[in-house]
Amino acid sequence: MRHFRRHAFVYALLLAAIAFPASAGASPPVDVAGLKIDGVWARATPPGAQVAGGFLHIANASKSADRLIGISAPDAAAKVEIHQSTMVGNVARMRQIVGGLAIPPGGDITLKPGGYHLMFLGLKAPFKKGEHVKATLDFKTAGKVDVIFDVRGIGAGAPQGMHMN
Repeated sequence: MRHFRRHAFVYALLLAAIAFPASAGASPPVDVAGLKIDGVWARATPPGAQVAGGFLHIANASKSADRLIGISAPDAAAKVEIHQSTMVGNVARMRQIVGGLAIPPGGDITLKPGGYHLMFLGLKAPFKKGEHVKATLDFKTAGKVDVIFDVRGIGAGAPQGMHMN
């Protein structure tokens, strides 16, 4: 909860759900070891912000489960964590997910505003709309997978067509 209070302004931006059309320069989907990773994007941050949100969709077409166990983006942030946002009554809560996120065989998971998402912590520079942030996802089975987060505007919602289930 202390983390939430410290970053309440940026957290409020992460929960905004203003829809914008998908960017023409969106990163192409990544296919590796039965996983398809698409809709990879992040929100721009105001000057001085130390945190940013990252979002994506992972589909598992293989016959065995996999698990997203870590993320790194050393050029962009000191660390990246998997978080979950929930509403309890009228209070927004955010917590770190320890142990990673399971992607069941034949299933998928969407990291999106207001739910599971990535938190870039200790930003080395603000995320600016139109820029790209390189990161490496680490899966228990598929291993390390490089992705590029397309930075959208502050308060941006998921790109059109992004899986939001």
